[in-house]
Amino acid sequence: MIKNIPYWQLSGFYWFYFATLGAFIPYWGLYLSDAGYNPIQIGQLIAVIMGTKIIAPYLWGWIADHRGRRLSIIRLGAVLSLLGFTGIFVARDFWGIFLVLMVFSFFWNAILPQFEALTLNFLDKKEHQYSWIRIWGSVGFIASVMLMGLVLMKLPISQLPVILMLLLSGIVLSTFLVREHSSAAQTEVHSPLTQILKQKEVIALLLACLLVQASHGPYYTFYSIYAAAHGYEKSWIGVLWAIGVMSEVVAFALMPWLVKRFGLRTLLLASLFSGSLRWLLIGFFIDNAVITTFAQVFHASTFGVYHAVAIAYIHRFFKGKNQGKGQALYSSVSFGIGGAVGSLYGGYLWENIGSTMTFSISALVSFIAFAISWKFTRN
Repeated sequence: MIKNIPYWQLSGFYWFYFATLGAFIPYWGLYLSDAGYNPIQIGQLIAVIMGTKIIAPYLWGWIADHRGRRLSIIRLGAVLSLLGFTGIFVARDFWGIFLVLMVFSFFWNAILPQFEALTLNFLDKKEHQYSWIRIWGSVGFIASVMLMGLVLMKLPISQLPVILMLLLSGIVLSTFLVREHSSAAQTEVHSPLTQILKQKEVIALLLACLLVQASHGPYYTFYSIYAAAHGYEKSWIGVLWAIGVMSEVVAFALMPWLVKRFGLRTLLLASLFSGSLRWLLIGFFIDNAVITTFAQVFHASTFGVYHAVAIAYIHRFFKGKNQGKGQALYSSVSFGIGGAVGSLYGGYLWENIGSTMTFSISALVSFIAFAISWKFTRN
């Protein structure tokens, strides 16, 4: 436990937020497939969630930085995302679901970047200990994805929205258990935002983050469908997702030591290179249960190490009143643009050239991110 911060309250939010993702990401594609949608439509419906991240985080981040009421923005986003998702129970066609997901995700995507900024405000100069709080999000994801695999062996997947509503309610509750940071209303700006965004290292970092999430797009959208088509039961699919996030937990736990031992640049390069290897293993060896399971261990680096390093870099580059905008920009560019591009190209390639070639393209995209970071990133 870290002293002088509301450790369990912060950790509780991460637990519910990523428990919701644990029920959503691995199984939403299966839910849509069960409802009769094809890969292109599924890719589009996932992409709209990612697409709202392009605008929503930055808009809400700008409001939070200028009004100095970050926690109020977080709470508002949590409540409105819950209300927005209720529309899923009345949507009956593609465009109805599209609209519900767009409204829901516009508020949903406002929450996490601002909570990251709030957490880093509490940590102050101990940002390397961020992973010890964020680790509980991974624990929540594991618990959720494992339980969902078992629950969906008993219940039809059409019941998934009900479970998601319960988890979204938990997020709302957790935001009201956290207190605002005393220095939330910041007046200091270390550099103008436009000046920060002209730095080659910042541009390279954001571009690499975009490519990383673009490479993950087919995985997040189609991995469960892919595994099910190759004979894996829903319970085992849940185990595969859980193995990935358990590896992520180990990475988060070790991050303070890893940063001191290897530095941010080395860790970033290792995570990006391992991404290429992971997608090739998944694409070519899905029928080999041992290799498929081993490939999931790479989630420790392709997300756990990568995300912790990216957060540290963003916190270093964006100071004072730019902090919320920096976290939002990271979310918008990587999870927003990158995630939307990944879901869209994943859907079209999956339909036209097949799963193996789609994951091969993902491997290439991750390697391009590695090459950019090798050229421009410093410790």
